[in-house]
Amino acid sequence: MPSVVGLLEQRELTARRRMDELREEADRIQAELAVVEQEWNEWVIARSRVGEVLAPGDNDAGHASEDLADPGQQPTEPSSSGAAKPKSMVPMWRAGLAWSALSVDYQRILQALADRNRLGQGPLTCQEMAACFGLDPVPGKVEALRSKAKRLVARGWLVESAPGRFTLAKAVAGQGGGS
Repeated sequence: MPSVVGLLEQRELTARRRMDELREEADRIQAELAVVEQEWNEWVIARSRVGEVLAPGDNDAGHASEDLADPGQQPTEPSSSGAAKPKSMVPMWRAGLAWSALSVDYQRILQALADRNRLGQGPLTCQEMAACFGLDPVPGKVEALRSKAKRLVARGWLVESAPGRFTLAKAVAGQGGGS
């Protein structure tokens, strides 16, 4: 008959192997994510550059020095661009800025609030948002949503009508989906 300690060691070894497998998979996914983020950033920069070139009435002389930059240097995205940036940067809202300028997480928040607005249901709490997104309403998830919502408030996309109750800003709601 096997000993209890021997059974525990066997289970511990099995758990350790599974943990190591998952860590390897997570490392692989992190590496792949870094490559995809870099590619995405390059497309954001390309779209921004095309937007600058096609913008009517811009003075091309002001951009000549940027075009002559060191070819080995990584281009940086202009801060005035409305495009989404890595690390979930949220641009200040301005007329004509599409929701696509935000990361998917922020777009989901705006869409949930737009749906509530369209149905005349009023403000949404972060706990309700978590439920809308199929997340467990545990403090970590709710606080992550609250942080994103507060950032959207600070940038003019949302209004906090009462503490913890969020709605779309009037101008954002009036643009009908932002795209």
